Parts: sequence; structure tokens; C-alpha cells
Amino acid sequence: METAEKRRGPVAPKDPEKKRPFFFIMQGKDIYGAPQKDGRGIQFIYEDGGRLLDAARLTGNITDDYMIDLLKSTEGFRKMVYSIGVSVSGRDSDESVRFVMQMYPHNPGEESTEIIMDLPMDGMERVIDLGDVDFFEADKEIGQIRFEFAKSGIQASADVRFYLNDGFVAPIQSVDAMVDFESDGYKEMIKKSLMLKGNTGRITKLLQKAGSGEDVTLAFIGGSITQGAGAIPIHEKSYARNFADTFEKKFVKGGKVDLVKAGVGGTPSELGMVRFDRDILRDGTKKPDIIVIEFAVNDEGDETKGVCYESLVRKALELPWKPAVVLLFAVFSFDWNLQDRLGCVGERYNIPMVSIMDAVTPQFKLLPNDGRVISKNQFFYDQFHPTNAGHRIMSDCLINLIDVVNAGEGNDGEEVNVAATKPAIGADFETVKLLDIKEYPALKAEFGISNLSEGSFKDTDTNLQMVEMDREITPVPEFPYNWSHSGKTGNEPFEMDINCKRLLLLFQDSGSPSYGTCEVSIDGKKVYDANPLQVGWTHANSVIILNEEKSAKHHVSLKMAEGMEDKVFTILGFGIVK
Repeated sequence: METAEKRRGPVAPKDPEKKRPFFFIMQGKDIYGAPQKDGRGIQFIYEDGGRLLDAARLTGNITDDYMIDLLKSTEGFRKMVYSIGVSVSGRDSDESVRFVMQMYPHNPGEESTEIIMDLPMDGMERVIDLGDVDFFEADKEIGQIRFEFAKSGIQASADVRFYLNDGFVAPIQSVDAMVDFESDGYKEMIKKSLMLKGNTGRITKLLQKAGSGEDVTLAFIGGSITQGAGAIPIHEKSYARNFADTFEKKFVKGGKVDLVKAGVGGTPSELGMVRFDRDILRDGTKKPDIIVIEFAVNDEGDETKGVCYESLVRKALELPWKPAVVLLFAVFSFDWNLQDRLGCVGERYNIPMVSIMDAVTPQFKLLPNDGRVISKNQFFYDQFHPTNAGHRIMSDCLINLIDVVNAGEGNDGEEVNVAATKPAIGADFETVKLLDIKEYPALKAEFGISNLSEGSFKDTDTNLQMVEMDREITPVPEFPYNWSHSGKTGNEPFEMDINCKRLLLLFQDSGSPSYGTCEVSIDGKKVYDANPLQVGWTHANSVIILNEEKSAKHHVSLKMAEGMEDKVFTILGFGIVK
């Protein structure tokens, strides 16, 4: 048992050291121990690709371009930052968490620095003096921060501050007020998200079904925001889960809500249209009553500039049971999305469109005394993804659309006959189908696939992008039915003959130097060098390798590039159009 002396602490504590100027890169950031194979829970927070710079601007209020530039490299970071302050608050203050700040190297595979500290989750700040850290020469930049828990499922919040070296000054760090979700200002903000009401007949049908006691299926397809990135925990606080729970409380009378959440991080509609049948319709086992499509922040690099997106929209609209289709336009922290490019698709088919950008970006320009509802720092978890508050706002914007329809405000125009309507951008991939090992037997005759030879692509890659689907926290692998060249089975090409007019290659990106480039040839002519290291992290990539107006028999060949024979390359599948 502790004595009174021990409880009281030291009789004459030292005067506290004067704190150096600092700025936050995280403030009150929700974190969650997502389950790992070894039983631990980990929250990954990626800082590369400009994320750290954005955190310094958004959370730390740093406006000095010189200081921002220093954060682009490990060398600059060490020049500016004296120490790192970390505090974590959890429900059990006696439990500990490991803080890890990992540097990424200049070249993949080189050894780089990890700054590590174990600390209790009692809300007290612990400080890491960078003078005590031995940095590696290979360090390029701060790549990621991890909070590692001994077990999964732990939820906490974290503050991380950078204390500055002499000669650097940081602005005063402010603490945002809580978002008042019941205020009149909040409700007015949400109303501004309704970009186009369009024809709402299909939503009315959904509401009638829900109100009559029947079960309803709510489906969402998109990128990492739809997956739930930034939501803590991701399976409970994503905008899709928020919407499903709120819809059930408000509109469902006796039935159940089946949530189909099919967001995959880092993927555009070019990949979404290929996985639509598998991930939304679940190979014919699901018939969604509403489908929300969210690719407005992922499609900047779309090589078709909207053709894939419109193909996906038409694919959803033309399902025989006529589900409601809603186009959702998320927003990045630099007040940007693609609604100017893609909004014409919703207008062409007169379907509802909801813009998060229209709702929140005016708020970001206001000061607290101006009646600001939410700050940019409160909305964004990082420069790309919303916080829990941001996800709730996205859900509330969608619910606002449903409320408008439920209030009986009527349709804005007639329903469009999609099949008879000329595309706004293009619909070349409207009938695209996924070909992988699992689907090959069913598609073999339809597409005249013959002479398929795996060659040296005989293995199955299990080191795949993992995604939390639906209401689940346990992630599942993307494209597990793949053909993989492991570098151990020779260098024979993967080959097949196929009757099609358009063909996409789906392949595995990776940050591992064990992966290498594969040459792709059509009818004996090389058309593409597929480099899995170009993007630099584990996720599914897609590229169009054939795009013609008429179907014909084509010979497809993939072979490891010269000097890459001992590397790994994984064919996740193909998207094919007849």
C-alpha cells in the first residue's frame, strides 16, 4: 500500500522548465487500435505526400513558407524541431500505448529511423528530445505516425506537438469549440449541400418500402472516404454507417437496414466500375435500394476524364429494379473536388447530387466570432479525410436529401430514360466485367477466352490491400483471386486470347522493392510498362491497355521486364468490355 509521503510527491519539486514555442500537428485527434494479425491494435496516420505539411497548416496554424518547406525533409525537420511532445488520453489511464514516428528512406528497402516512445494513456504529455535520437543517413522524410496498442479495439485521443529550436517562432495555438450539431447555423450549412434534387421518384420508392416494414439495402461505393478513413472507429463512425444508422431510426418502420459499404482507399471510378458487380451487387446476392457514388476526389488522374465515372453511374441506374442513385461530392482540405467536371453527369440523368464542398468550405473562411459552425481543423483528420465530425456532416448532408424528399417537395423534372440518352462525357465501359481466376470459368465462353496460360504467374499474392467492408472492423483482402509472378518460377509470360474491344489491367501496387516492372503486350506489340513501385504503397491499380470501337480477337501477353525476372508482379484481374 502506498504511504502518504509517496502519494504527496516530492517535497521540493524543481521549477518547471520554460516551454519552447510549439505547434500542433495533432490536437484532440481520435485514434483507434484496428486489429492486426498478431493481436495488437494499430492506428496508422500517414504523413507523406504533403499530409504533414497540411497538418502543420490546419492544426498548427503555420503560415511561414520557410517552416513549411523544412517539414518536407528529415534534414529540415531536424533543423527546426527540438523535441516532440505526445499525450494520449484513453478510458483506462493505466494502459500504455507506443508512439512511433517513422521516417521513409530515399530508396525503398534502406534502413530508416523510427522514433519510439511508450507512454501511459493518462493525458499527460511526454517529450522526446531529438538530440537523443540516432538518425539514419537514408532518411528522406517523415512518412507515418503509428499508435500501437497491446490489443485491438482501444479508442483514445492524442495530441502531438513540435517544440521548436531557438530562432523559430510559432503562432498561438487555439483550441476549437465543440461543434453544435443542433444549432440553426449547422442546419443551414447542411441545406447548402443539396446541389441538385433532380428526379426523386426512386428515393420516394425507397421511403415507401422502408415505411411499410420491409428490409432495405443501402449501398455506397467510392474511395478511402467511403471506406471510412479518418473515422474512429472506422466501422462505426464512417459517413456510410452514420447514414445507415440515422436512416434506420428516422424512416424504417419494422424492417432492417442492410449496409453495403464498398469504399477502397486510393482507387478511382476506373476501378470502381470493374468491382461494382462484386462489391455492390455481391455477385447477384444484393439488390440495393439506393446506391451512393463517391469518387469526386479520387478521379483527378482518371485517364478518361469522366468516361469511367459516367459508365459506373449508368451501370447503377440501369439495374432492372431501378435503385435510387445519388452522386456525392466529397472535398479535400484545399477546398477542391471534381464536381465541376462530373456534375454534368448528374444533370444529364437528372439524379440527386450532394456537395460537401458547397456546405463546408464557406465555413472555413469564417472566424469563430463570425458564427462559424466548424473549422477546417475540426472537419479534416488529415488533408484528405474527414474526422468523426466530418463524417457526420457528410451523413447529415445525405439525410437532408432524404428529408427533402420525405417532406413531399416533389420531383424536379421527369425520370430520364438512360438507355435512350446520349452520355454527357462517355459510357464506353458501361458493361465492363471483372475477369480473375474466380470469374474465368463463367466468362470463358462469353468472351471467347482461349489459350490461357499462366506461365510463371502461377502463385497467389496474399500481401494485398485490406479493406473494412460494410459494418465490419476486420479488413478483407482486395482481389484475392489473382495471378502472381513470385520470381521463383521462371519467366514465362502470362498469355491469353480474348474477344473484346476494351481491356483494363488491374495490378498490385506496392512499396516493397521485391516488386518489379512487367511488360504488357497486345497482339505482339508492347503497350505498357506496369511499374508497381510508381505509386509506392500497397493498393490496387488499374490502367486501360486496349480501347477500340469494335470487338475483335486479341492476344494478350504479360512478361517481367528484363532484369526483373526475380521480382514480384501480381495481376489482380482484368476489366473487359465486349
